[in-house]
Amino acid sequence: MIHIDGYSLEDILPHRGAMSLIDDVIIVEENYAVTEAIVSKSYPMADSRGVSPLILVELAAQTAGVCNGLSKLKTEGKDSSRKGWLVGVKRAQFFVDDSIAIGSRLVIRSENRHEFDMLREVFCVVHLGEVLLGEITLQLIQA
Repeated sequence: MIHIDGYSLEDILPHRGAMSLIDDVIIVEENYAVTEAIVSKSYPMADSRGVSPLILVELAAQTAGVCNGLSKLKTEGKDSSRKGWLVGVKRAQFFVDDSIAIGSRLVIRSENRHEFDMLREVFCVVHLGEVLLGEITLQLIQA
């Protein structure tokens, strides 16, 4: 089980079971997080060839959730995580045409670029080794 500053990943993110895609949290700072995910056949949209690049959007959102969820827990306490975040995709660009292979080790970095009250704009990149697979810009608002 992953623990960050005394909180479990389940304290920070609402995702459970097959929708919990983050395998490790590498670093969490005030405005950014870096996570790792190993593509699994249990992923949504997975088939015998791998998983659709659309999964990068969910990986970006969960990584953004690690940073922003942990910050909220630290400032407002454990009950604050029950409100969750609404996430919109402002822009997504994928640099992979086909499936991402099962077993691929992805590194996801999210960074809060703009914050205003309960709104955040988050820029995310997803890499497979040195290869950039996608850039995603998300808009988060506290529910």
